[in-house]
Amino acid sequence: MKDLRTIFMGSPDFSIPTLQKLINTTNVLAVVTQPDRPAGRGRAPAASAVKVFAEENRIPILQPEKISSDAALESISLLEPDILVVTAYGQIIRKNLLNLPRYGCINVHASLLPRWRGASPIQAAILAGDTSTGVTIMLMDQGLDTGPILSQEAIPIPASATGGEMFTILSHAGADLLIPTLRDFTLGKIAPLPQDDKHSTYAPMLKKDDGRLDFTNTADRLSAQVRAYEPWPGSFFYYQNRRVVVRQAHSISETRLSPGIPFSVNQKPAISCSDGSLVLDEVQPSGKNRMPSDSFLHGAKDFFKANFNRSADS
Repeated sequence: MKDLRTIFMGSPDFSIPTLQKLINTTNVLAVVTQPDRPAGRGRAPAASAVKVFAEENRIPILQPEKISSDAALESISLLEPDILVVTAYGQIIRKNLLNLPRYGCINVHASLLPRWRGASPIQAAILAGDTSTGVTIMLMDQGLDTGPILSQEAIPIPASATGGEMFTILSHAGADLLIPTLRDFTLGKIAPLPQDDKHSTYAPMLKKDDGRLDFTNTADRLSAQVRAYEPWPGSFFYYQNRRVVVRQAHSISETRLSPGIPFSVNQKPAISCSDGSLVLDEVQPSGKNRMPSDSFLHGAKDFFKANFNRSADS
């Protein structure tokens, strides 16, 4: 497939295994990625992971502010691509661009569509307690992850898996599935299969504050949240007006009084929930490194006097 003229569109680390596979097997004309955005404490402009990787591999880079603009369409049109491959790009792609390449645009998505359409399918699957997820290669249309399916592969979710761990597994699984799918699709060996909208679910874009732990939920739900949101957006509560991120936790059936009441379990801090309690195994107080929760208690003398119900001042 070295004569297949490909343009790749992606931004985060998740996209890189797919881009590497395309570089190895097709003629990658250019990479389209998000503009540099302010990041870190200094808020200096930072390049996307895909831009950095493309620079290292000497691939031309396009960074339109809006992919829907006439200027962006013209820049891509001049390259005369046979196909566009999209993996976690971060902008909606309009009809005029979808129809531009000979073979259209295909997308590598980290779920078994139509389950978990949207921006955070990996976190959504873990949070919902799904025992498996997967990757889907689909032909893009104007909807949000609604295009017909070209291929899929199911991947189990281990009981202890975090969002970050599944992120790595699915990024490589998607890249591996893409290449044979791309070959067969361009040879006319695959008939795209329409999705069944009746079975669709949606995974919205997550914000940092979505990770706040609400102890009026069940302990099992919060344990799943900690795994799903590790490492981003992270799950947290406030102690003495400072954010404490919970990096690892587990649920137990024991509880104490109302939701949000802290107590000790085997020298570890636990917080009661609506059903059961969440035991904190590893935490990261604001401005500090990750630490075992029993070490955290050494510097949190008033922890067991606090109330972590969100309606209370803790």
